[in-house]
Amino acid sequence: MTDLTSLRLTYARGELRRADLHADPVQQFTRWLDEALRADLPEPYAMTLATADAQGRPSARTVLLRGADARGFTFYSNYDSHKGHDLNGNPHAELLFYWPQLERQVRVRGAVTRVPDEESDAYFHARPRESQLAAHASTPQSGVIQDRAALEAKFAALHAQYPEGTEVPRPAFWGGYRIVPDAFEFWQGRPNRMHDRFRYARTPGGWSADRLMP
Repeated sequence: MTDLTSLRLTYARGELRRADLHADPVQQFTRWLDEALRADLPEPYAMTLATADAQGRPSARTVLLRGADARGFTFYSNYDSHKGHDLNGNPHAELLFYWPQLERQVRVRGAVTRVPDEESDAYFHARPRESQLAAHASTPQSGVIQDRAALEAKFAALHAQYPEGTEVPRPAFWGGYRIVPDAFEFWQGRPNRMHDRFRYARTPGGWSADRLMP
């Protein structure tokens, strides 16, 4: 195995000063996400979602951001998945966005709620038809299945059940979650590991921002 201790990068693409920060961390995030999109990065809206079960045992996986505004950060999933069970017992989570080409990362932490059914319906029916069928086929998500052939058979049966031209209903076990942030952290890599880090915390009067040690 390669000696990983010898592998290092020097971060020198940019800096983050207090004067650069937007007073609203959601607007600051949107600004950085827009820059990542303009840089044509692969799936810059992909994010690591960290949850913990009722006993505090953590889990992490990559999901896709499907909305970020004053209400919170939205993603969609199977409610019966591992993450769904975690969030049922412990409705808090943290998100991590990492854009290595820009030498940036953003952490978002907060409580999690389900989005209204009508919002989940609208998003579900905006998805490609094959993705709608896959939502039905892949339940129970994270459950054990005999082999790939069994999964393909479920998918084929759903094609027959909902032929082209018929509406695929959103399954009751699938929908959206929204993380309502109470903290953000913006990280910009700098040379010599002297990184720029700012943490936003929600206060009764709004958001406050503090610089953190690297």
